[in-house]
Amino acid sequence: MKKLLRMLVVAVLLLAAGAACAQGFNFKDMQGQAQRLSDYRGKWVLVNFWATWCPPCLEEIPDLIALHEAHKNTDLVVIGMALDSTRESVVEFVAKKKVTYPIVFGNYELATQVGEVEALPTSYLFDPTGKLVSYQQGMVTRASVESYIKSKAGKK
Repeated sequence: MKKLLRMLVVAVLLLAAGAACAQGFNFKDMQGQAQRLSDYRGKWVLVNFWATWCPPCLEEIPDLIALHEAHKNTDLVVIGMALDSTRESVVEFVAKKKVTYPIVFGNYELATQVGEVEALPTSYLFDPTGKLVSYQQGMVTRASVESYIKSKAGKK
């Protein structure tokens, strides 16, 4: 019964997120640049919610950097939104770890433009048309994202 309830909750979250992304999101990153879903039409967009104090978040960031660097000029972009962290800790972390993808200093209200965030890390993946196609609580890897995209590209 718990498994069924959890699946139902995830389905409802995905539907709510899909409605939220119909208009897209609009954030300003830490450099003051606009980050809008509509600006990335034609590319996959991975929005990752994380915090500086979250061990699994910190563990996945090197893979997200590698993913972004490998694809940013072709078919995918990563956008990170730091939640529950101080601005100073985020700035320090981004500089120390040489994070190359856009980072938004956010909050849970801002995050609702993408979807609900009940745990960190949480990632949402949008296809090149801007449609939400995947949601994951917990860590993602470069390999898992690339495999997912490859499987979807093969079905077209």
